[in-house]
Amino acid sequence: MVSQFLMIFTLISIWISLVWGVVILVSAVHFWLKHSDFKVDKGELPYYPKVTIVVPAHNEDVVISQTAQAILNMNYPHDKVELLLFADNCSDNTYQECLAVQAMPEYAGRNITIINRKGTGGKAGVLNDALKMADGEYICIYDADAMPETNALYFLVKEVMKDPERRVASFGRNKTRNAKQNFLTRCINQEIVVTQRVHHVGMWHLFKIGRIPGTNFIIQTEFVKSIGGWRNGALTEDTDISFKIMQSGKLIALAYNSEAFQQEPETLKSYYMQRKRWAKGNYEVVISNFKHLFGKGNWRVKLEVANYSCIFFWFNGAIVLSDLIFFANVLAIVLHIFFPTVQIPFAFDANNIYIAQLMLFNWLLMIGLYLLQINVALASQFGQATSKQIWLAILSYFSYAQLFIIVSLDSLWSIIMDKILHREGTTWVKTKRFAE
Repeated sequence: MVSQFLMIFTLISIWISLVWGVVILVSAVHFWLKHSDFKVDKGELPYYPKVTIVVPAHNEDVVISQTAQAILNMNYPHDKVELLLFADNCSDNTYQECLAVQAMPEYAGRNITIINRKGTGGKAGVLNDALKMADGEYICIYDADAMPETNALYFLVKEVMKDPERRVASFGRNKTRNAKQNFLTRCINQEIVVTQRVHHVGMWHLFKIGRIPGTNFIIQTEFVKSIGGWRNGALTEDTDISFKIMQSGKLIALAYNSEAFQQEPETLKSYYMQRKRWAKGNYEVVISNFKHLFGKGNWRVKLEVANYSCIFFWFNGAIVLSDLIFFANVLAIVLHIFFPTVQIPFAFDANNIYIAQLMLFNWLLMIGLYLLQINVALASQFGQATSKQIWLAILSYFSYAQLFIIVSLDSLWSIIMDKILHREGTTWVKTKRFAE
């Protein structure tokens, strides 16, 4: 009886997750059908607010020069841009590289400030220091490895200017600079394309829910001050402040034409540590905001908390349970050959026909939706939809995609042990950069 209940619970849970995935996918498809015109309006804006661009850099001498130059070369009035480059507790040549960019003749007279920072708080600490220095109406954040496209800032500003009272922030898309480096970076590229071209677009188009990424976004300076700035030591300061914005009833607008090119991890260890940090940070934010799910508050906060909770707890748990059921049955079938008394633990009848059919159908649905999301996302981005990407998607489903479950479980366990052992949970391993 218990085994049958677990099977039914698992199957229904995964089907609900698939329905939710289809809803977001349909929303994204509708958005791209409405915005499929290749003619992009880059006309003059009625008003160009001053923007303070902040680049937090911790041991980033390999990439900081390229990023700083890309920022300074953006298509936005130069007298409306203030650039703050933070060499945060660096033990390499990041500070010297920043000074070298500042000394370049083509940037003479530009508003550039370089800070050799020795403070605490990680990236959030840097952003809070920048908040005290910023002269701009908006603060724009770029990670040290994120090279913005020429019109990235223009599109971010254009989107908030459509309704500056409600839209206190806007975010763009991030593309993988080193996508062709190896199998891992190719898989990461597919994941990012799907996340941004399907999930982010679908949530914004259907619910006007936006999520601030770690880079390539702007936010009103005064608004950030009004909510107390960024939370020092937060593993995912972007998710944390996104919830604060939604709680205030304001919007984080999607600027889908704003693009930045960032470098992704090229080794499995770097990838795992990065994603574990992200997962832990998201868990912490979701847990701290869980109270909003049942009390009075903004409906977007409730929906986003429910969405994160389902993904990280319910749906992940159902997938893990499904895998355990599968492997338990396979093991029992193998043992039954040698020990006839061994029975299949998860079955609806003696022949186990129904559970086998249901499990097969369930897995086919998951694989089908996974491939459909990837194909839609790749088709909406120029140069991504190729036959090689299809084979990569199939291979990544059985390898790369399964890492998300492992990372999630490891992160949840790490948070539990942090609480039990009263250990510091905000320490992370820096993502290694590579020269290009």
